[in-house]
Amino acid sequence: MESLENRVSRLESELLELRDLREIQDLRFRYHIAVNERQIEEIPALFCEDGEADFGEMGRARGRSEIAAFYRDVVGGSPFIKQFIHNHRVEISGDEAQGLSYLEAKTVANGESILVTARFDDVYHRVGGSWYFRVLRLTPFFITPLREGWAGENEITAR
Repeated sequence: MESLENRVSRLESELLELRDLREIQDLRFRYHIAVNERQIEEIPALFCEDGEADFGEMGRARGRSEIAAFYRDVVGGSPFIKQFIHNHRVEISGDEAQGLSYLEAKTVANGESILVTARFDDVYHRVGGSWYFRVLRLTPFFITPLREGWAGENEITAR
């Protein structure tokens, strides 16, 4: 039978991992709330000081000031954007963690309804007891006008 000391130690470790997981998931959810509610000024604070947002062909930003400008352009440039996150998975290793999640988004570009599906690949880092994005990488599966749909294989028709 496992000693009480070992059980308590193991349970403390498991509890800390669950707390870290919850805090990282909350970080991801706060990001989407900020996007959906157009609280763009909240987004840079979710990143490490030297954090990076990488949206591939749509653009990249490093550091909170570049990230602020990037999101003003990308999110602020659309009259409507709603993002829905699915299947957020996180693996934690000390003060570092990796995550992936799937995105379904609805937005408007040039007066046209746009459908987006993508994958987020994240790197998280704990600083001063709080978790932040070190890297937030978006890989689109498709970006297409609603009227066209996504019948083409991996069609990306960003406008």
